[in-house]
Amino acid sequence: MDKKQWHPAFCGATEWELKDNKDDLIFDREHNLSKKPLQVDMLVIKKESDADIKNEIGKIFRKHNIIEFKGEGDSLSIDDFYKGIGYGCIYKSLGKHVNEIDGNEITITFIRHTYPRELFGVFSNTGLEVDEKYHGIYYINGETLFPAQIIVTADLDKSKHPSLRILTNNADEEDIRRFLTEARLATEQGDLHNIDAVLQVSASANDSTYRRLRGDDKMCEALRELMKDEIEKDVAEGRLKENRETNLTAIKNLMKNLKWSAEQAMDAIGISPDARSMYMNML
Repeated sequence: MDKKQWHPAFCGATEWELKDNKDDLIFDREHNLSKKPLQVDMLVIKKESDADIKNEIGKIFRKHNIIEFKGEGDSLSIDDFYKGIGYGCIYKSLGKHVNEIDGNEITITFIRHTYPRELFGVFSNTGLEVDEKYHGIYYINGETLFPAQIIVTADLDKSKHPSLRILTNNADEEDIRRFLTEARLATEQGDLHNIDAVLQVSASANDSTYRRLRGDDKMCEALRELMKDEIEKDVAEGRLKENRETNLTAIKNLMKNLKWSAEQAMDAIGISPDARSMYMNML
């Protein structure tokens, strides 16, 4: 799968993870760090400094929180880590006046599926320490300029973070079931949009698992409910395609059997003027 497709799903999953504090946070996807194309995957801003973030992934948050997502196939090297720190420096420098953005109020978060063993090995040689603060959530302690954490989704607590755990090419069926069960309780449009973004990518990356779940009546019903708009869109497109094929066959038969022109055939079966150029290109 194109690694770029993972990022909207990760953003959706992150917003879903932090949904209990949606009124306390501002989510800015692909935040531009300059007028030139230099972006961070997500910027999360706490509206009030004393807001208590309920989800473990946001416990480190201060006022300005930069999040970088590493999809399947993306590396997370020591250079990638310092690039993220560099993003924090650039972001800090872009205030409208001197020191508008307090450097002490910036945090950096990296999210990836697998444990970055090589990176953590490098940390041990550079004076940085790795502290697993929560399951799968590793705080990087030492001279990093900003508080930093690396979230390893494969190591996250299964009972708390299914939305992030299923964003992989090898999602666990139990995690998918848990996410579907949890997501069925959502009613707000923003939450449903985030759920849809997660499911679209997860289902595409784990086709066989989702096919198997469709055989489970309970899970199938959940999938239908959560992906209702997408299913209706697919049905509508399928009907449109079927109608096009039927009309095209009718036009060809009339032209062949009655020796009519394409225009005469389309007149006979009532093809609208707007659609005629499409059928002419298909003949």
